[in-house]
Amino acid sequence: MRLHIVPGQFMVEHLPHATFPEDDEWVALIRAPEGLTVIRDASPFAETERWVGFYGDAGHGLDTPGVLAAIVGPLAESGVPVFVASTYHSDLVLVPEHRSKEAAEALRDAGHRVEN
Repeated sequence: MRLHIVPGQFMVEHLPHATFPEDDEWVALIRAPEGLTVIRDASPFAETERWVGFYGDAGHGLDTPGVLAAIVGPLAESGVPVFVASTYHSDLVLVPEHRSKEAAEALRDAGHRVEN
């Protein structure tokens, strides 16, 4: 699979008592019983953990099994943590910025093409 490294960096935040963020500066929202998870572009001034995104360019739809496992499996074997937000066509797989080179190497070793 061909994966693109998404330009920029992201931050992931948990808002335990929110149902919607107070602003519109978000990339993805995931609402769960324990609160709201928000993925945002990381501000250059924010002191937070930064994440780098890998996104597949071949839309696989909802009925193709194993696509996400083919990406997160090699990362798990390399001990790289992930945060995933799935879209209708593909998956955004976030890894901690300081582990991004290691993640790209693990994905290449697993046969994926990783491009900027």
